[in-house]
Amino acid sequence: MEAYRSTPISTATAQRLTAILHREEEVYVAECPEVGTVSQGHTVEEALANRREATELFLEECPQPVPVLWWQP
Repeated sequence: MEAYRSTPISTATAQRLTAILHREEEVYVAECPEVGTVSQGHTVEEALANRREATELFLEECPQPVPVLWWQP
C-alpha cells in the first residue's frame, strides 16, 4: 500500500488530502480516507485522477469541513 499527498482539491478550500493506493487484480484502487471516497483505474495515474474527481464531486454535493491530517516523519 502506498500513500500519496495530493495537491489541494480546490483553491477555495485549499486542503491537502491523502490518497492511499493499492492494486487489486487488474486495477489500482485509490482511497481518500479523510472523505471516504474510493475510485479505481487501470494505471496509477488514472486511479489517482478518478479519486480526485470522485472527491471533488462528493465535496460539491456534501460540503463539510474536512479534517486535514498532517503527517510528519
